[in-house]
Amino acid sequence: MLKKIHHVAIICSDYQRSKAFYSQVLGLKIIAETYRASRDSYKLDLALPSGEQIELFSFSSPPARLSRPEAQGLRHLAFAVDSVDETANELCRRGITVEPIRVDEFTGRKFTFFQDPDGLPLELYEQPV
Repeated sequence: MLKKIHHVAIICSDYQRSKAFYSQVLGLKIIAETYRASRDSYKLDLALPSGEQIELFSFSSPPARLSRPEAQGLRHLAFAVDSVDETANELCRRGITVEPIRVDEFTGRKFTFFQDPDGLPLELYEQPV
């Protein structure tokens, strides 16, 4: 059956801004970039160190998606990190607003949220080392 998540697809409003955010700010590795002239659309394949991927798409005039108030559907995308404190501090140094760090009442692990350039909620979740 299912083994792991292979990729998550994200449609962005400003391709160059989102490409810089995910590859330069978050440090995901660019695997491939494809321009589809028939759609006037880009597809950028990015990889996390563990192999999971994010597909970043651009389309002309995509409709906005609600994220607040929380709407039905995908709630957020969470990234496992060794230290939420260190990663949050690094994001702040790079000009990214990060919510206050909280502790998961069920697991006792630290977590926090920030947003991508389109307001997609992203989470940092501390994994034991």
